[in-house]
Amino acid sequence: MRVITQHTLGGPEVLTIVETPEPQSLPTEVLVRVKAIGLNPLEARLRAGDFPPMIGPPPFVLGWDISGVVEQAPRTWRFRPGDEVFGMPLFPRAAGAYAEVVAAPALHLAHKPVALSHIEAAALPVVGLTAWQGLVDLAGVTEGDRVLVHGGGGGVGHVAIQIAKARGAYVVATARASKQMFVREFGADEVIDYTAVDFTEVIRDIDIVLDTLGGDTTERSLTVLRPGGHLVTAVAEEDSDLAAKCEAAGMRFSGIAVDPDPVALRGLVELVEQGKLRVHVQQSFPFERVADAHRVLDGGHLRGKLVLTL
Repeated sequence: MRVITQHTLGGPEVLTIVETPEPQSLPTEVLVRVKAIGLNPLEARLRAGDFPPMIGPPPFVLGWDISGVVEQAPRTWRFRPGDEVFGMPLFPRAAGAYAEVVAAPALHLAHKPVALSHIEAAALPVVGLTAWQGLVDLAGVTEGDRVLVHGGGGGVGHVAIQIAKARGAYVVATARASKQMFVREFGADEVIDYTAVDFTEVIRDIDIVLDTLGGDTTERSLTVLRPGGHLVTAVAEEDSDLAAKCEAAGMRFSGIAVDPDPVALRGLVELVEQGKLRVHVQQSFPFERVADAHRVLDGGHLRGKLVLTL
């Protein structure tokens, strides 16, 4: 089979397609013939060496988001050959998802919703699980909550808006001017252009902040939370100083380190099937054009996700 690997850290040009033997599945795992692979900003940072080497030094194979067809399932009852599945296997351990075939724990996958193409399904797991675990599992978002989503036009952000709306929340999102209409299409009740307006001056009494941007945005978000409000961050999860400031101010702090979660994955599937959740793919690229895809990924300011197709 073909895999995309790299033998050194660097720019998109270090990504190389090579032939390797197909993986062997362990008990409770399935072999998935991959149809599409979702790309995430973390992978660009790992490729370049701008993030702690959570999967070790090169050579390695990046990727976690997959959608495809079960090819072998000899030692699990959860799936059968021919089933269409999607998921985020093994994160944060290496899943080797930039490949034509992936061995994945059956528990880390779910049946692909009929309403989603393989391209759309591959775009959902990492961002969907991050948003779900932050808003539902950690913050317990419920009807009537006022939720602020930073980076509403990004991968996590546009999914988070929909999850919060599906649970009855009032959603304010920050996004640059070029993404305002895009963010509103996903249900945001208010959109703040953070490049032109200081969000701390125009909103108050927020119950939950979901931060996907980091930097000073995270700490400044404390000023818009109501007493007892909850700051959830996907980018400063280990900031003990910020956690202490939250506690001192009578607020709650949670950091998301997303992990494979079959319950949350089923929750995302249910929202898709109810017509309450969709995922936007800005652009898809053939497997062979992975370097081009990573160049777009490096550019940032994406609307939704990028996907490789096979």
